[in-house]
Amino acid sequence: MNKDRSDLPVAGATTRREFMRSAGAALLAAAAIPEFAFGAAGDPRMGPRSVRMFENIWIPLSDGTRIAARVWLPEDADTNPVPAILEYIPYRKRDNTRLGDETRHPYLASYGYACVRPDIRGAGDSDGLPQDEYVKQEQDDGVEIIAWLAKQPWCTGKVGMFGISWGGFSSLQVAARRPPALKAIITHCSTDDRYTDDAHYLGGCITQDMFVWGSMHTTNGLRPPDPAIVGDGWREQWRKRLDALDFFVGNWVSHQHRDAFWKHGSINENYDDIECAVYAVGGWVDAYSTPIPRMLAGLSCPRKGLVGPWGHQYPHQGNPGPAMDWLTEALRWWDHWLKDAKTGIMDEPMYRVWMLEGPVVRGMHHTKGHWVAEDAWPSARIQSSRYYLTAQGLADQPAAEQALTLAPLQTVGITAPHWCPFNMDTELPTDQRIDDGRSLTFDSAPLGQDFEMLGAPVLHLDVSFDKHVAFLSVRLNEVEPGGPSSRITYGILNACHRDGHEFPQPVEPGKRYRIRVQLHDYAHRFKAGNRLRISVSTTAWPLIWPSPEPVVLTIHAGASELEIPVRRARAEDAALRAYGDAHVPKDMGRTVIEPGSRTDGSKLLEWQVDQQKLFIRSQGTGGRYIINETNTEMSGGWQEVSEIRDDDPTSATLVHKRWQGFKRDDWNARVEAEVRVTLTRDDYLLTGEVKTFEGDKEFFSRTWERKIPRQLV
Repeated sequence: MNKDRSDLPVAGATTRREFMRSAGAALLAAAAIPEFAFGAAGDPRMGPRSVRMFENIWIPLSDGTRIAARVWLPEDADTNPVPAILEYIPYRKRDNTRLGDETRHPYLASYGYACVRPDIRGAGDSDGLPQDEYVKQEQDDGVEIIAWLAKQPWCTGKVGMFGISWGGFSSLQVAARRPPALKAIITHCSTDDRYTDDAHYLGGCITQDMFVWGSMHTTNGLRPPDPAIVGDGWREQWRKRLDALDFFVGNWVSHQHRDAFWKHGSINENYDDIECAVYAVGGWVDAYSTPIPRMLAGLSCPRKGLVGPWGHQYPHQGNPGPAMDWLTEALRWWDHWLKDAKTGIMDEPMYRVWMLEGPVVRGMHHTKGHWVAEDAWPSARIQSSRYYLTAQGLADQPAAEQALTLAPLQTVGITAPHWCPFNMDTELPTDQRIDDGRSLTFDSAPLGQDFEMLGAPVLHLDVSFDKHVAFLSVRLNEVEPGGPSSRITYGILNACHRDGHEFPQPVEPGKRYRIRVQLHDYAHRFKAGNRLRISVSTTAWPLIWPSPEPVVLTIHAGASELEIPVRRARAEDAALRAYGDAHVPKDMGRTVIEPGSRTDGSKLLEWQVDQQKLFIRSQGTGGRYIINETNTEMSGGWQEVSEIRDDDPTSATLVHKRWQGFKRDDWNARVEAEVRVTLTRDDYLLTGEVKTFEGDKEFFSRTWERKIPRQLV
């Protein structure tokens, strides 16, 4: 129901007049912007308190910058104050995340929380200029926002933070600053180490996702503020943003080792910086699952971990499923830490995971498995099982040494091409036999009984290479009697980083090295009658970008070993608290004008036989739709083409383009960003091009060109 009121209470103000006069208080964007009411009538699972949504308030910062925020507040919060929950991201609360925000924030508010969704400085409708990822200014602002929230008369003084991806990162990073009012966070799909576990580097190798994310992040910086919020000065503000926009992906490629650039914002530099309670949540299909057990082991604050089968999504929307009733679980966490309620959540095991009972493969939307838990992590219940890589395969006992060599093919990796899959129909792994046949493989005998793995397998390889820069791609597969090979988990390592990511050293050709490759954490039940397979190559296209030269790999079988973390059954798992079925509250709705792609896009692989060249083409659109409550038309899409020759790593190229449009009445803006990547033996060559339009008229354009020397990568 729409109303004409805009009377959000702030510190020192109890009426609309006092609110508008209050010095330094948040100001509504415009009196014409309506407030909406949410109640239990539309959703029987909503809480007992009626909720008001304020389309925009201004949160003032000490340097005069105003942060634009959308707020959901219980109607009686001015007389019955509530804790505040903050989601702090740059993705435009007015439109881009609007409908998704409505599946979480109103629900939490109806159970007695003030839910606040600001845009960070320089994004959406907030003041300021575009920033790179996770800069200190962003964290400084977050600390100020929390202090401001805690002082409002409708707030009890206790604040929580949550978010997924960027919001998960910002929750950890702001928590490490120890703002006094911040009592707990929930971090979804994030990391404690920006170098080892984010969309840039993987084991010291450059990921394809770096350039895709670079195009996305550049597009984010191009987008205009909304005139309905910022007023007639929106064009001037837009122009200032565009003039200040940097070529962020070029900066990322310039920092190829784990230097101060990446240490900033990596909370594993000092876990003790975080004192508030932490709930770390993710999914096995997502790229950010490994940091969860690592944080449980490293943090000393109150903490819990949860990993389901999902990809990069909230658990109540998890795909592949089963999804779970996450909102109830989140309320138990918030009620415990922000309301001192006895919910029992901290009496339950520290680490709970979905134990997969089969492979997760392309096109799958539901998995087989069951929930298991460990009271602490690391768990003394996990025992290592050792296998030896021999000339005959994976064996229980060591055998005579034998040198096995592999000549490289640059297209090995196409069966599992993505670091962080979003589209379950095109980006999850598929049958590994195409890549297994072009790798060195080691198979076990058929398993005599089922066993469960929980944790990170480790491969100790005795290897040598014929070049100064060489990469290792390792896959742990499960092979069925009929031949299908499913990837369970994997690891990537630049051999120059064998002793650490900060000060890599070149490989001495022909020298024999003992190299430890840790695979990603995973939970999986291997079945009796199936075989384990270790598959090793020096390439993983397009997951990682190739080495400067083709590399011949030699593995010294008989001297190399695999350790698998084996979990014994735990009787208490049968009595674990059930999560219940997923519940996703309804948003305020959109009207589709043109439908988008069936899922997140399509993918086509083409092989040019005469040149031994592989083309990968993918594209997707969000279609066109109108956000009903703001009458804003949204559109957007992306295209990507990559190519590589099997005999030449320097033939790799990538072009990734994105665009987005915003339209309402006489406001009509469109933005475009493109990243093009090629390479030589010595350099990465990057080109970035951006354009913005008002209607059909070009408003701004810029091109960047960067030649960046390769530093053992």
